[in-house]
Amino acid sequence: MAYEFKLPDLGEGLTEGEIARWLVEEGQDIAEDAPLVEIATDKTTVEIPSPAGGTVSQILVAEGEVVPVGTVLVVIGGDGAAPEPRDEEQPRAEPSLQLEVARQAGEKVRATPLVRKVAAELGVDLAGVDGTGPQGRITEDDVRAAAGGAEPVASTEGERVPLRGVRRQMFEHLTRAHREIPPVTWVEECDFSEVDLKRLVPLVLHAVVESLREFPELNARVEDGALVLLDRYDIGVAVQTEQGLVVPVVHGADGLSLDELDAEVKRLAEGAHAGTLKPEELRGGTFTVTSAGKAAGLFTTPLVNHPEVAILGVYRIADRPVVRDGEVVARRMGNVSVTFDHRVIDGKRAAEFGLAVIGRLES
Repeated sequence: MAYEFKLPDLGEGLTEGEIARWLVEEGQDIAEDAPLVEIATDKTTVEIPSPAGGTVSQILVAEGEVVPVGTVLVVIGGDGAAPEPRDEEQPRAEPSLQLEVARQAGEKVRATPLVRKVAAELGVDLAGVDGTGPQGRITEDDVRAAAGGAEPVASTEGERVPLRGVRRQMFEHLTRAHREIPPVTWVEECDFSEVDLKRLVPLVLHAVVESLREFPELNARVEDGALVLLDRYDIGVAVQTEQGLVVPVVHGADGLSLDELDAEVKRLAEGAHAGTLKPEELRGGTFTVTSAGKAAGLFTTPLVNHPEVAILGVYRIADRPVVRDGEVVARRMGNVSVTFDHRVIDGKRAAEFGLAVIGRLES
């Protein structure tokens, strides 16, 4: 008996997912609950186990494709026969042909939630847009071209490397953050001479949480034209992995000791690099901290992690000559930045918050 495995509802209002990586091949035997496929969503990448044991008869969706919830992804068991192929399995030479076939089959237009939101904001009917993305998927450029009447131009130069998985999510998320948020960055020096650099991140998180209590408008988000001040302190920690930037969240950071913060940050960082973080470990952040160590240079200008309203950065820490009590001495110095959404936070408050964090670190 054949088992048709469909893309499950992954929660959080997500309507589709990208096939990031198949963990099996056609003809391979698989046990129930063994790793089957990695699915990338706008939130995270999750590994889904096989719901049944047997032989993988047919894989129906290729890696890199984005499909709606309920799409049959793979057939397990049976005699190798599979359900009728999805209509986008037909020749794909022309994106417009793919879209027309999808329409005739009554399928949903293929576009990510972000692209759908952009289309709604611009008043563009996706049913009338030809997708130029992989397998006829509609991109944000397609939507904006439809709104402005210009035709998107695809480059024929060089090698085309599809943005998939975490990199696709990062691209779409940061595009939205850059488009919607007018960011301003404040930077100041911090004397880290008395700071245990082996515990830098948990110490920064502790200083951030205590400072956010004083400046609640930075621990907030904008919803429907209102600034929502949050009464929880769930701090995102940016982690650069081989797959791209991931921001796991330390939930309830205000209730954790320094040792507990240190252990949680290490656990989340390991999970980010291994790709084993659960969806809930990447959701619900109220504020973000980024620290790239030596690679960060003197300072950068981070983008605010939408829908948050601010992000704090810590940069390269090294001995520098500074003046103390009229004498030039060597101190372990580094820069701290606060990038904030200037629509809802003014520069004075952001600077005062940054100075509060620095004061706590230096003391």
